[in-house]
Amino acid sequence: MAEAERIIGTPDIPDAEGTGGPEDEVRGETVGDTGADTDRAEAPGKGKRKIMVLFAVAVVAYLLDLSSKMIVVAKLEHQQPIEIFGEWLRFDAIRNAGAAFGIGEAFTVIFTAIAATVIVVIARLARKLYSLPWAIALGLLLGGALGNLTDRIFRSPGLFKGAVVDFIAPAHFAVFNLADSAIVCGGILIVILSFRGLDPDGTVHKD
Repeated sequence: MAEAERIIGTPDIPDAEGTGGPEDEVRGETVGDTGADTDRAEAPGKGKRKIMVLFAVAVVAYLLDLSSKMIVVAKLEHQQPIEIFGEWLRFDAIRNAGAAFGIGEAFTVIFTAIAATVIVVIARLARKLYSLPWAIALGLLLGGALGNLTDRIFRSPGLFKGAVVDFIAPAHFAVFNLADSAIVCGGILIVILSFRGLDPDGTVHKD
């Protein structure tokens, strides 16, 4: 009887000790593989959501800039500046052939090419985008670049030489527009993310 009990009880010993048998190994591999497959399946979905955020931010920034410029051209251009906060902030419509804040008016075509290049680079980078903060930052850059590029393409004096409409005039500072603001905010956010070690693909690195 003792011999029979020993033979019958032997298979239960590995399970009691937690070593597991072949069935447990197969079961463990199946669970692990399922988790990995789930992560791989979810990654494209997360990437698509971040791309949607990027383009949503870009569209909002672009439409705000475009609509503000249309109002300024229709109501404020060739008129006296409007004081918002006394001498500290005014709305004063001007045409700027240079870059942001009136820099480099002799290089309008070059700045147009740079803006177009920025848009292409952002569109290519979006394919590997898995970070929400990066999606917002790139969306601001894209919307701002598109806003000023629209002016350079369609406004006078000619194709790719158009002057950008600026109207926000703080005291003792250059006149700018909402597209410039979006570009600056996006750039500042990118600098912050870079210092924190967050990459566009969502990974975090430390130098």
